[in-house]
Amino acid sequence: MTTPDATDTTDAADPAALTKTTDPTAGPRSRDPAAAPAGVASAPRLWPVLLASYIGQFLVVLDVSVVNVALPSMRDDLALSGSALQWVVNGYALTFAGFLLLGGRLSDLFGPKRVYLTGLGLFAAASLAGGLAQSDAVLITARAAQGVGAAFLAPVTLSLLTRALPEGAARTRAIAAWTAVGAAGGATGGLIGGVLTDLASWRWVLLINVPIGLAVGAVVLVWLREQRRDTDRPALDLPGAVLVTGGVGAVAYGITETESAGWTSASALLPLLAGLAALAGFVAVEARSAQPLLPLRLFRIRAVAVGNVVTLVSMVGAFALWYFLTLYMQTVLGYSAIRTGLAFLPHTAALIIASQFAPRLSARFGSRTMTVVGGLLTGAGFLWQAAAMDADGTFVSAILGPALPMAAGQAILLALLTDVSTSGVGERDAGGVSGLVNTSRQIGAVLGLAILGAVASAGHGAPEDGYARAFLAAGIITAASMLLVPFLPRPGRRTRPHAGSAAA
Repeated sequence: MTTPDATDTTDAADPAALTKTTDPTAGPRSRDPAAAPAGVASAPRLWPVLLASYIGQFLVVLDVSVVNVALPSMRDDLALSGSALQWVVNGYALTFAGFLLLGGRLSDLFGPKRVYLTGLGLFAAASLAGGLAQSDAVLITARAAQGVGAAFLAPVTLSLLTRALPEGAARTRAIAAWTAVGAAGGATGGLIGGVLTDLASWRWVLLINVPIGLAVGAVVLVWLREQRRDTDRPALDLPGAVLVTGGVGAVAYGITETESAGWTSASALLPLLAGLAALAGFVAVEARSAQPLLPLRLFRIRAVAVGNVVTLVSMVGAFALWYFLTLYMQTVLGYSAIRTGLAFLPHTAALIIASQFAPRLSARFGSRTMTVVGGLLTGAGFLWQAAAMDADGTFVSAILGPALPMAAGQAILLALLTDVSTSGVGERDAGGVSGLVNTSRQIGAVLGLAILGAVASAGHGAPEDGYARAFLAAGIITAASMLLVPFLPRPGRRTRPHAGSAAA
């Protein structure tokens, strides 16, 4: 977040107001590499940016959670084994994590519109293949392909906003809305999946992406203007792409293996070590490459470096909200899939409302202060949830009460961290940094599943006791991550793009 200029009164919820700002997607008027993005958008030009960004983000996050409810029906219909069922989930998660940095950089090299349409097309085609699958191999392959499409799509949904809006209050509000839309996708995934599975078939959990993808793709193809690019476009850093994709994917796989096999098992340690070695090789390649996939100079921008570290650590705890609360409602309280989805509606409402207030609170009290407030509020909600988990818990006492501080705090925390983690970056690196932010989120979530899953399964007692331990650990981790916030730069020091990251 930056301290907004006194004249900046635009509102991200009002496209007409947002179009008063500069819109780099409309095409720069100057070829000067050091010049600020130019090209004033006309009134109808910003709405496709907002639509593409928000709906793309909703689809990507939705497909992380919407499939979970349909897993039993998939198992029965296709006679899936336990390991195959696990790979229906992990296939998407691993390719999504592995290809995020590549997807972000591709948008810088080839333009956000091309990469958006490529990612959306692959996502929709894989959804169609998965929805029509007649075997576990086809279904798992389709889910992995979905993850690749989502990894190309997700960074562009964020970089579209950072390209179209200069740093300031309007951009902070737009990113807050982007955060709320993503959170809503995760929160409503169970409800949407339950309704589609019960009223139609598990196949529609995947097939529904096809008409939505076609509609959004048509809007982007017709209305979203691609940024004009110089003819001397940099070449893709293929060695760096292979190393970082394989490294992140291997690390994510190793972490997922720890949940069932433990941290000292060969099935977890070997991919973890191989992934870390590949990432070390990636850093070495990037340091020597004339056209790196992820320029290491970006980590000299304190907002980017510290912001991504805080994002990764805080996401370890944030994962508890959706995963363990879903298990508690269905396993302990006996809620159906649809009732569980409905029970998450207060969380969704709190996320959306709090995310809209986050920019105003940041402008009044300071971004670092409100980031800490969001983190501590989230941690307090986790601790309340841990104390409220009881076999005889009611909706009001065990779900609604803790929901408000948990969801509201998380909305404030993630919205402001996303804004700060993408600040001080020029246009030519917007996609790469957006990929980095999404990678930090995804790796944090994978770590959260492994660490909190181990905490929940340790010891004895009823299932709710394990879930309570997971929420307790999540509260401690989230609160501890706030100790890093003072290392973020003050807002007044982040108002201009980094000199080495000037717009191309």
